[in-house]
Amino acid sequence: MFNRKQLTLLAVALIAASAANAQPPKKETPHTPAPKMADGHVDFSGDGIWDLPYITDISTRIVGAQKGDQPPMLPWALAHWKYNRSNDVKYDPEGLCLPPGGPRAMGTPYPAEIIQDDHNKRIVIIFEGGGHVWREIHMDGRAHPVGDKLNPTYFGDAIGKWEGDTLVVDTVGFNEKSWIDYNGHTHTDQLHTIEKFSRPFKEVLHYEATFDDPGAYSKPWTVAWDINWNEGAELQEYICQENNKYLGDLKDDLGKPFFEKTEGL
Repeated sequence: MFNRKQLTLLAVALIAASAANAQPPKKETPHTPAPKMADGHVDFSGDGIWDLPYITDISTRIVGAQKGDQPPMLPWALAHWKYNRSNDVKYDPEGLCLPPGGPRAMGTPYPAEIIQDDHNKRIVIIFEGGGHVWREIHMDGRAHPVGDKLNPTYFGDAIGKWEGDTLVVDTVGFNEKSWIDYNGHTHTDQLHTIEKFSRPFKEVLHYEATFDDPGAYSKPWTVAWDINWNEGAELQEYICQENNKYLGDLKDDLGKPFFEKTEGL
């Protein structure tokens, strides 16, 4: 026979089991096979857009790092990062409506659309946010321009190739007008990135980027994250430059206006 305490415990267990059975089963994320182009390569486009995650601190996505680890910054880059943190990153170039540049564009809080050429000559990524920008990845086998022919830009000169079902993008020629993330990590014009795009199944894009910048970091380091597919969605028009009051209110370290007003405006 059960005593009173045992009966009470049994009743509680039965109620808990009944409640658990009443809960609807959790929906599993669909794992639809990744679409393919006519040439057999993975298709990153389709009727939809990629919901980019908002990654404010890229150090949290370093592959193999422990909580609290930072990229291997050189002393000047570490001092610059600490300075940016001390003033609440108020000089973030993207906050001034400049392009995010580089891999940072893949971690902004606005979606992106990938458009692939049927002839596999180029891939274009259009970003809804930031400075309303796009980047072009050349897939025709060309080499990077060298010397004076390499014009430093926010997104650099990108050359792509396929390694199986993975798109590998080699980029050089960055200018120094952008940050790596909102958290204030910086880079130099020596930055060289290797990005890897894969689509293990239709609903997810796996993104990986290796930063090799001997001007700011003591060794290469790699970050990675997943990006979810939004079937049937479309990009919306977003103009960062329109009515950006932050620019007019921004003060320098001495409390003076960061931007000079133009006469007549």
